[in-house]
Amino acid sequence: MRLKIHLKSKNSLLIPFNYNYIISSIIYNKIADLELAKELHALKTFKFFTFSQLSIQKRKIIKEGIISKDGAVNFQISSPNENLIKSLVEGYLDDLSVNFKGKQLFVERIELVREPEIKKHMGVKTLSPIIVRTKKEVDGKLRILDIYPSDKNFYDSLENNLVKKYNKFYNKEVKSDKINISSNMRFVKRKRITIEKDHIKTFHRAFMMDLELEGDLNLIKFAYDCGLGEKNSLGFGMII
Repeated sequence: MRLKIHLKSKNSLLIPFNYNYIISSIIYNKIADLELAKELHALKTFKFFTFSQLSIQKRKIIKEGIISKDGAVNFQISSPNENLIKSLVEGYLDDLSVNFKGKQLFVERIELVREPEIKKHMGVKTLSPIIVRTKKEVDGKLRILDIYPSDKNFYDSLENNLVKKYNKFYNKEVKSDKINISSNMRFVKRKRITIEKDHIKTFHRAFMMDLELEGDLNLIKFAYDCGLGEKNSLGFGMII
């Protein structure tokens, strides 16, 4: 299930280049079911939602970030958890404003996005960049390293991660051979994204790209709802 949220400020709006954590905080603050919000916050594993990059139609890039000239922005949020989506709708309707770095934005409208026809073989593209990482020992220390789309392990990891999330959400034991994820590498754009939380910065290499999904319809739909790769709830891995 997927929503598109349209927000607008009274004047122009300055948006930092690295806004993922800001949008994540807005989402948590709008969940009407406080127990659900608390439960999601406390989870150390998968949170089963993702969101897109901001869409800014009238924009200007400056050194400090992106200016929305008319103050309008929109983004999509997606989840296989229908209760979460319904609770977000309630939260936005209860209070038609959000806090964006101390500036008040107003909710212009909320759309329920029509789901595309899910097929056993689908070409998709990212609405937010994908992160894939692995742990490797370097100089006697275990380090987390980014995997690039030119590496076959990138796609193996996407498949394993998707199946692991699916099995966790539905309490099933589907195997990773039920899905195949690949790319012709015609479009791959690397993005370096900084997440700042509690004055601690983490840096991520992520990729906007086109992908091919082939296999089980339920897994492909779950990829659409929940996202691909890691850190979906921080705005990574949304596809369309």
